[in-house]
Amino acid sequence: MPQSKLFEPISIGGSTLANRIVIAPMCQYSAEDGKMTDWHLMHLGMLSQSGAGILTIEASAVLPEGRITYGDVGLWDDATEAAMARVLKGVRDWSDMPIAIQLAHAGRKASTAKPWDGGAQIAPDATNGWQTVSASDLPFAATDNAPTALDRAGMDRVRDAFAEAARRSVRLGIDAIQIHAAHGYLLHQFLSPLSNRRSDEYGGSLENRMRFPLEVFDAVKAAVPEGYPVTVRLSGTDWVDSPEWTEGTWDSDSTVAISRELEARGCHAIHVSSGGLDPRQKIPVSPNYQVPLARAVKQAVSIPVIAVGLITEAHQAEAIVATGDADMVAVARTVLYDPRWPWHVAAELGASVTAAPQYLRSQPSTLKELFRPR
Repeated sequence: MPQSKLFEPISIGGSTLANRIVIAPMCQYSAEDGKMTDWHLMHLGMLSQSGAGILTIEASAVLPEGRITYGDVGLWDDATEAAMARVLKGVRDWSDMPIAIQLAHAGRKASTAKPWDGGAQIAPDATNGWQTVSASDLPFAATDNAPTALDRAGMDRVRDAFAEAARRSVRLGIDAIQIHAAHGYLLHQFLSPLSNRRSDEYGGSLENRMRFPLEVFDAVKAAVPEGYPVTVRLSGTDWVDSPEWTEGTWDSDSTVAISRELEARGCHAIHVSSGGLDPRQKIPVSPNYQVPLARAVKQAVSIPVIAVGLITEAHQAEAIVATGDADMVAVARTVLYDPRWPWHVAAELGASVTAAPQYLRSQPSTLKELFRPR
């Protein structure tokens, strides 16, 4: 069997990963006042034994009002940092898998109920609710409370909070940072003309709409050591056709433009997802449905590109990397359903993964080369 491309090492900034499988950030809505709990210790501990190349901590809000729900993880003060440190120590005592963190601000999509409670937005004056902010005062849904458009002081506060969370991430020994600029959250709200109707230097043209997300990126880069991996997650398209707004929508060409700008500023990888900005989105969900969006970015930049979205099969993942559509693949719900998915993919592709010594005896007798002891 030819050597698997999926299980070749890859470098991201100053770090080398053992393979090209990324565990994507997955919100658990199980924090208390932004602080991680034992649920996160169990959840991340389980995934740290999966054999993936890197594990990403869920969207971690840089400010309390940046949480999607009141149960979101945060990294904005000493208490949230201490709670995360406790969880990370528990994971690292038993796993040497690299760990990244996604730093985020939900913007107008904040202040919502947990998904299993319906996920509707909670009014600012109700229990567990607060006033949201955005690029403009346009709500996500017609029934939502309108966000407050950020002024310069508010933008500075958000930018500086991203930088401070980045410094905390480095202090925690986290191996890489992903800035969340996708899925309709705050930085995506600045990028898309569907949500950004500003008349100042942060609205209108593509150059203006990219300005604030790039300021946040620059602030994070300045806050971490030289060579420390900083990546960005983007939505490759809003999946909204024929908007009434004459400036159009966020699309693949826009994604390529900001990806090139991010590379020029020292970004180490681009993770390409899609959607999440507008309820009118029409997403053609099927296996590999987002891979063309990653391919467009891959053809435009020289830094690694990560594809994600309904990647569930071994040869599917291998083909994405082997054909050059992307450099890595990310999995989320796939690995929740099967926490040993990388083991099974390696077995099918004739590759090997690192496994804890406690698990070595689970190796099938027909696959003597599957596990590398930790």
